[in-house]
Amino acid sequence: MKTLKLFAFVLLEILLFSQQVESQNDKPNLVIIFTDEHNFRTLGCYREQLDEDQAFVWGKGVEVKTPHIDRIAHEGAVCNNFYSSSPVCTPSRASFVSGKYPIATRSYRNDIPLYDDVITFAEVLRNEGYSTSYLGKWHLDGDAKPGFEPDRKFGFTDNRYMFNRGHWKGLDEKDGKPVLYGKYDAQTQRQSVNLKKITKENFTTDYLASKALEILERDKDKPFCMMISIPDPHTPNTVRPPYDTMYEDLFFNEPKTMQTPKDKMPKWAAIGGKNEAKELDQGKMQRYFGMVKCIDDNVGRILGFLDKNKLTDNTIVLFTSDHGDLMGEHRKHNKGNPYEASAKVPFVLRYPSKIRPGKVINKAFTTADFTPTILGMMGMPALKKQHGIDASVDFTSKKKVITDDRVTYMTSSSQNWIAALTYRYKLILSPSEKPWLIDLKKDANEEVNFYKNPEYKEVVKKLQTELLMQAKKFKDPIFDGKKELLLE
Repeated sequence: MKTLKLFAFVLLEILLFSQQVESQNDKPNLVIIFTDEHNFRTLGCYREQLDEDQAFVWGKGVEVKTPHIDRIAHEGAVCNNFYSSSPVCTPSRASFVSGKYPIATRSYRNDIPLYDDVITFAEVLRNEGYSTSYLGKWHLDGDAKPGFEPDRKFGFTDNRYMFNRGHWKGLDEKDGKPVLYGKYDAQTQRQSVNLKKITKENFTTDYLASKALEILERDKDKPFCMMISIPDPHTPNTVRPPYDTMYEDLFFNEPKTMQTPKDKMPKWAAIGGKNEAKELDQGKMQRYFGMVKCIDDNVGRILGFLDKNKLTDNTIVLFTSDHGDLMGEHRKHNKGNPYEASAKVPFVLRYPSKIRPGKVINKAFTTADFTPTILGMMGMPALKKQHGIDASVDFTSKKKVITDDRVTYMTSSSQNWIAALTYRYKLILSPSEKPWLIDLKKDANEEVNFYKNPEYKEVVKKLQTELLMQAKKFKDPIFDGKKELLLE
């Protein structure tokens, strides 16, 4: 009798364990591949969405092939109107992980640390039994540089390969901990690396992908969430062989908007200083493409792992970035203004069991929408007092094309402008410039101000009312009493 009872007990334990494992495996996994300062026009899946003059602003045929990132889009969804909540690193990243606008996280400018009480999507997933990992650039822990493995983890249980700041070109390991490869001068905070000799074992993009594969191997039999934050293709525009010379035969023409007269441009375009594009540096442009190609090849490694381990169908894969790079458009490099190449980011997401292949979403989102959307898509508890919306139904619906005129809002870390966004229009208000209305359908180059055009009277009224309401609701710093928006 005792033997029979023992057998029954063991059998019950096995059944319960099997049910638990089955329940865990039902939970979707999440892999986020996050780049820095990434121009959406460098991806094939975005060029496919554009007219030729917009797809090839540097000349016809001037392109980098990105088959692996394109695969995510083709097997999932591409968002044509996904924007940074504020187009610089820290505030955009703060919104992405929290679902709140930057001022609510404290990190409304670069190098300001998150409030301790910020709850991230990773914290929710950790509490739901997920293994949570973060690798690469964080930029939410203040001015620490490089700042490996910050003490405050914000839900990422394994953050060994997280570093706070810097666009390091090489990483290594010492005593099981990541270190900078090559020489590092702590006083100047500069790294010296011979990129002609560095290999895929140590080049940062490859290194982070390799460590990501190790963690995926460790966690593949349980629900996992991983965010890989690659510091390229942000400046400096340098990359290892063979990517450094892969595009040396390409010649980059100046974008049309590089010739726009300065007196025809708004003050918030912020022309001048070291980021003004007076001419294109062919070598830097070619190496930017090389960085993108290196990133795409490593995306292929990660997708290959998921395929090989039969994880593809139940794993959400997202490729996105914190902000764009103007790369000569509108007389400027880098970011910081509301033009498309600065503020719009790639956002392609695959979830084979729920998102139909080839879906296209024409609807304005910002990085504040990511956390509520991904938690909704995964069937996880929602965070309270989110600023972003849960748009999961847009991704999982049976419709192949979603077009929605939602009005959302974007802010400036310099507190020099705020913008209302739809899939077609942008209204920019500023304390230093008259209002600007951009119609992306009629003027994709964003050179014409339609604000006073009588045909746009109702559009202006709708966007301006919604913009002022949202900016005040979310306590935008532009309403600090020191400045007045110029309204007409």
